[in-house]
Amino acid sequence: MRGVAWATVIGAGLALVLGQDAPAQTATSTETFEGPARFSVQGTALVYNTANPGAFDREDSIVYDDVDQLREMLRAHPEVTEVQLNSEGGGYFAGFDMARIIQDFELDTVVRDECSSSCTYVFLGGAGRRMMRGARIGFHHTSWGAANIESFYGDRAEANGWDTPFDFASWVYEDTQTEVYDRLSFMVNRGVDATFAIETLRAGTDDMWYPPRSVLLAAGFLSE
Repeated sequence: MRGVAWATVIGAGLALVLGQDAPAQTATSTETFEGPARFSVQGTALVYNTANPGAFDREDSIVYDDVDQLREMLRAHPEVTEVQLNSEGGGYFAGFDMARIIQDFELDTVVRDECSSSCTYVFLGGAGRRMMRGARIGFHHTSWGAANIESFYGDRAEANGWDTPFDFASWVYEDTQTEVYDRLSFMVNRGVDATFAIETLRAGTDDMWYPPRSVLLAAGFLSE
């Protein structure tokens, strides 16, 4: 749901505030903080690993700060030809924005270990798409927690003219259909079989579907 995006933006803002005393970061393959970098350049590959917190001690998921850093890293490293991914997901809209950047730079994408949930959108940005042996790609449908829904309604009700929770529920119903359409059409436009795209919605929020390599290849999700 779109509330996830607002929660992600708020979380990213808090992370920036908490990290305001950290040394300024530049788009290089070696960052100036202790510990492994969230983004690193290894030869002609840009490695994106959300298991590493990075300069702002981020949570281990895709966040909106990553969108800007991805763009900066690619501009600073024209030698990069592929983006290697390891992430269990995170922000829905951040994942789409990262995919569009990868598309614009006409790069390939590679799954190193795991690429699940919103990471799959990032992966689909690749012109060529493959995963290393032993890696996996996981799918489930999106969610919007009750606490986030309540907060979003409280913050936005007046501005959007939601006089009652039922007005809000009507908007949610329409918005949900828009999100599902956007997700499926994005996959199909990237060359993924439509039936497979629908199947990616079958696993619940607390579950994950990891199709085998043969299925991913047959569906066009992997190009090799």
